Amino acid sequence: MSRPDLSRVPEPFHKYINQAKHDDVLKAIDKNGKDFLKLMKSIPKNKYVYAYGEGKWTLKEVFQHIIDAERVFAYRAVCIARGEQQSLPGFDENDYAAHSKANARDWDDMIEEFKHVRKSTSWLFRSFDNEQLDANGISNQTPVYVLAFGFIIPGHCQHHMKIIKERYL
Repeated sequence: MSRPDLSRVPEPFHKYINQAKHDDVLKAIDKNGKDFLKLMKSIPKNKYVYAYGEGKWTLKEVFQHIIDAERVFAYRAVCIARGEQQSLPGFDENDYAAHSKANARDWDDMIEEFKHVRKSTSWLFRSFDNEQLDANGISNQTPVYVLAFGFIIPGHCQHHMKIIKERYL
């Protein structure tokens, strides 16, 4: 299956889908995960709780946000693939970050958690057949389909990698 049909995806997600570097969903997920881990392992300790401005997230909060968002997007994908007809809830990333307690977390634990979450996402998308990848659902009161989440996940991560490199390092 090729890249998602953007006409079937809410406009705010187009920027993430467009940042996914591969046309194959599994390659996009796997390659981005490796690139992200390489970046996060290179971060010096003195940057972990750095924020580039007043009211901006610390690097640990950004890291936790990426993990949290991936879980939410993967949950939405599995629900829709399994035929869920109810609208799946949205989430407020700022509320999640405010309640994450990320700054108290161990960086190496976050690295390990991301590895496992991404591996789980990879296995999830490997399990979907073409019919499941093409399944439609509703998320946050907006139509979307499963394949889109397979590109939103690495594209969202890629988006934050760019911000990390530009504003945190």
